[in-house]
Amino acid sequence: MAGTLWLLPAIPGLSALVLFLVGGRLPRRFVSWQACLSVLAAFGLSVAALVRLVGEGPFHLTLLPWIAGGVFKSSFVLTFDALAAIMCLVVTGVGFLIHVYSVGYMSEEKSLSRYFGQLNLFTFFMLLLVLAGDIVLLFVGWEGVGLCSYLLIGFWFERPAAAAAGKKAFLVNRVGDAAFLIGLLVLVQAAGSGEIPALREAVSSGALAPTVITLAALLLFAGATGKSAQIPLYIWLPDAMEGPTPVSALIHAATMVTAGVYLVARLSFLFTASPAALAVVGAIGAVTAVFAGTMALVQNDIKRVLAYSTVSQIGYMFIGCGAGAYAAGIFHLFTHAFFKSLLFLGAGSVIHALAGEQDIRKMGGLRKHLPRTFPAFLIAALAIAGLPFLSGFFSKDGILTAAFAAGRYDLWILGLLGAVLTAFYMFRLVFLVFYGEERLGEKVRGHIHESPAVMTTPLLILAFFSAAAGYLGLPAVVGERADVIGRFLEPALVSPETHHLAGGAEWLLLLLSAGLAIIGILIAYIFYLKRPQLPSAVAARFPWLYKLLANKYYVDEAYAAVILKPAERGAETVYKNFDLKVIDGAVNASGAAAREAGKLAGRLQTGLVKDYVLAFLAGAILFLGVLLLG
Repeated sequence: MAGTLWLLPAIPGLSALVLFLVGGRLPRRFVSWQACLSVLAAFGLSVAALVRLVGEGPFHLTLLPWIAGGVFKSSFVLTFDALAAIMCLVVTGVGFLIHVYSVGYMSEEKSLSRYFGQLNLFTFFMLLLVLAGDIVLLFVGWEGVGLCSYLLIGFWFERPAAAAAGKKAFLVNRVGDAAFLIGLLVLVQAAGSGEIPALREAVSSGALAPTVITLAALLLFAGATGKSAQIPLYIWLPDAMEGPTPVSALIHAATMVTAGVYLVARLSFLFTASPAALAVVGAIGAVTAVFAGTMALVQNDIKRVLAYSTVSQIGYMFIGCGAGAYAAGIFHLFTHAFFKSLLFLGAGSVIHALAGEQDIRKMGGLRKHLPRTFPAFLIAALAIAGLPFLSGFFSKDGILTAAFAAGRYDLWILGLLGAVLTAFYMFRLVFLVFYGEERLGEKVRGHIHESPAVMTTPLLILAFFSAAAGYLGLPAVVGERADVIGRFLEPALVSPETHHLAGGAEWLLLLLSAGLAIIGILIAYIFYLKRPQLPSAVAARFPWLYKLLANKYYVDEAYAAVILKPAERGAETVYKNFDLKVIDGAVNASGAAAREAGKLAGRLQTGLVKDYVLAFLAGAILFLGVLLLG
């Protein structure tokens, strides 16, 4: 299996190449199913690799040495261990279901081969990222998924909003990626190698100074805040909802935005060696979880509610990593992939049914019209809210318990607050979309219909995993070996000393977490079903707060005032005073000089034979004179 590991990313990559080169000349059905089957093949290879991993342990494939300069070396090496296995299964398994869903959702799209080619290319780069055994190669995959994100967000580039959203995502990610690159250079310069086992050995042996470790960890985490949409670089993700809904599910829910969490877990040996960096990871995650949750409370676009929810949930994953419980963070990444992709695909099914309508204020009572979409969406909402016995309950509880056990009570309290907010805004969404009286226009009312089976079948599969995936990571209070996924991930991670709670304390934390989820749902029920006049009354009572949340704390406006507008004015000043006067002036002056020289030389070209004979004679006399004088 090790010798064929390269096929795992290569198959979707080759499919993307075919679709880009000749996809426009292939039948549409062939384009769709070739793209789907390439990801399914990658999923099959992931399962086969998992079987070998369980039986024989991690394995590596070095394809070729890549960079060798002085003492530094980097190789094109792929690694398949427990962490890579989890990520490969998520990327290819959930990715395949989203590809299948896209067959129905994008059935009328003219540029179908471009769409599926970009999805396959994204899958290639994401697999390269998670399989990379060298941090330089990991950065190639990192930049590749950033490129594909830009292309897919701006897929409908003829729409100004989509084109602007793609640009925004690209530019904001460049800020984080610049920090990532500097951190990478600091790390490999100090260690002399980009290969992750060599970096791990350099950290564990004490070859790297603590200041270097902390500096590199913080810079790499700054890159993670860009890719994973955390404070202060989260602003691109809500606007990214301008892309097709399956893109939102694949890139901005299940895979790309979790790359930062994967990076921290992959370099757990680095972050564990720097308690200061680990504290920053946890703090940023906790604040982001609550901050994004408050903005989700008042959003009216169905996809934007889910976008802010994604930002918040990734904050939870960083809480787990910041508390030293990397396995808990990855477990939440795993369960989140199922219920968040299901929520986005369910939202896409609603939008499809309502002829493109995305405003939840214009919905209501849809559960009777969407008999397959509604129960699937409801399961995902219950899972993300943390209702007991569903996947989100177990993965969130693992993070909160780890934070409490590690003595990070600040992270624990913010995590609990985020849990209440999540339950409230998710069931605000459920009640406004599927319950209550219908608020549909006549045009929508005549169009409404359930999505075809090619779209609803992936929803039902994801609903099953949204309910059941949590049983792979049951809390320790159930049994010592109940946390299957934690034991599976343990060899791939370097965690700080773990702290264990007494059984009674852990049961209390479980009950508290479940109780807060139920309270959040009940508050949403009172506000949006029992007494639907309450939200307007509260907004009228606290207009400043409502306006603050509705305008997203004016963060975009602040960035525009502090960064964008001064940069634009500076660029304009440089353009007028340097570009036009110096650069263009030098070019224009050289052109004018050549023109005048040409005019001067042109005066000698009279076209009269006597003038040319006279010039020839003068030249001959001058030549003879030089010879004689010499």
